[in-house]
Amino acid sequence: MQIALLIPCYNEEQTIGAVIDEFRAELPDAAIYVYDNNSSDKTSEIARAHGAIVRQENQQGKGNVVRSMFRDIDADCYVMVDGDLTYPASFVHELIQPIKDQTANMVIGDRLTNGSYSDENKRAFHDLGNNMVKKLINFLFKSDIKDIFTGYRAFDRLFVKTMPVMSSGFEIETEMSIHALDKRLPIKEVAIDYKDRPDGSESKLNTYSDGLKVLRKIFVLFKEYKPLSFFTAWSVLFMLLGLIAGVPVIVEYIQTAFVTKVPSAILAVGLVVLSTLSFVCGLILDTVASSQKKQFEIELNRFAIEKRREEQ
Repeated sequence: MQIALLIPCYNEEQTIGAVIDEFRAELPDAAIYVYDNNSSDKTSEIARAHGAIVRQENQQGKGNVVRSMFRDIDADCYVMVDGDLTYPASFVHELIQPIKDQTANMVIGDRLTNGSYSDENKRAFHDLGNNMVKKLINFLFKSDIKDIFTGYRAFDRLFVKTMPVMSSGFEIETEMSIHALDKRLPIKEVAIDYKDRPDGSESKLNTYSDGLKVLRKIFVLFKEYKPLSFFTAWSVLFMLLGLIAGVPVIVEYIQTAFVTKVPSAILAVGLVVLSTLSFVCGLILDTVASSQKKQFEIELNRFAIEKRREEQ
């Protein structure tokens, strides 16, 4: 099996050499790719010195880096890991085993289950944000993923070559998880240890701004992947507001045969119309989403046929 190790990097000169060496010791035959995302330090020079294949990605953001990696690199198994020395290389064999066994299209390195992330992470609100987003996604997509934001993952070729990467930043992990859930691609999770960044190494993740981007991405993906549920929720909300505004008008008309609350009547009618339009939009877009899923299944079948031909 041809294995590619993918390391997106931005100003990781302090840790990138150790990351490459640790994974080289565990996967001596793997091709190690470091994608430098406009680093201002010596990340590229150090990565080359340690034997990695270094490429540049000029569009800033982890999502842009992952898009280029998935597009450019051909392999049977892909391992993606951050270049900050927070993920132990010793767990890589557990991550790639389900790929080798063809029992999963994506394997997630779960930092949260064994408590190592809570013990090691020193950044405020990260635990809260992880749990909040995890519960939200599991509720919306009826799943049970333990770690949404982990940067330690393994993929097979099918996942990498059929994943439409639309995120530009740190929302990419969320997008990959939701894509796999929506397209019913098998996911497995492996409990791993986590260790915090060494002193002097700074995280590129902004707790607040990137957290808002992730929530916005969930909102957008929920609309795109489950439009009927999304617009039905808005339809119910508008209908309830319409009833609140309209019931007093109806009661007044029944009692007096007159309508004096004209603004309330207009508001109620407008809200009911919005409710109806939202529901109709949900029905139409659900048909579109269903057609896209069918087309995706056809593409998966084509991919499987081409893979069998290559193996023959």
